[in-house]
Amino acid sequence: MKIWRIALLPALLLTLGTGVAQPAQAVTPTKKTLVTLHKQGGFAGLDDRVIVYTNGCARLSRRTGPTVDKCLTRKEVATLRGHLKRLRLGRSEAQPQGADFIKYTVSYKGHRVSRYTLTTSWSPVVRDLEKALEKYWAPD
Repeated sequence: MKIWRIALLPALLLTLGTGVAQPAQAVTPTKKTLVTLHKQGGFAGLDDRVIVYTNGCARLSRRTGPTVDKCLTRKEVATLRGHLKRLRLGRSEAQPQGADFIKYTVSYKGHRVSRYTLTTSWSPVVRDLEKALEKYWAPD
């Protein structure tokens, strides 16, 4: 019985020791989203997405092609932040009758609202995000 304990003890310690002695996993910082735009619909079948993070970088994608990560210039970020200060999201708009409508969905400060017509406070924000998509998104 003593031999059994002597043989099992090192195996048990070896098994338990492997979980303890492992190096710590690297923690990747999470990106905090500033604003997102999802533009979809129309006869062309648009499906464009722009996500701008608080650090000024953006993730850009279209229905066709790759997802691109780029950083906006300081001036572009400052302009966007200025327009966001005046943004009034309001309520989502009901889908109009017909087939050729473009749906704009903006997410900002924890709220997500969809519209088919742009208000005066939405237009500058959508324009800034569309400009970023045109400037920085390019398929390889």
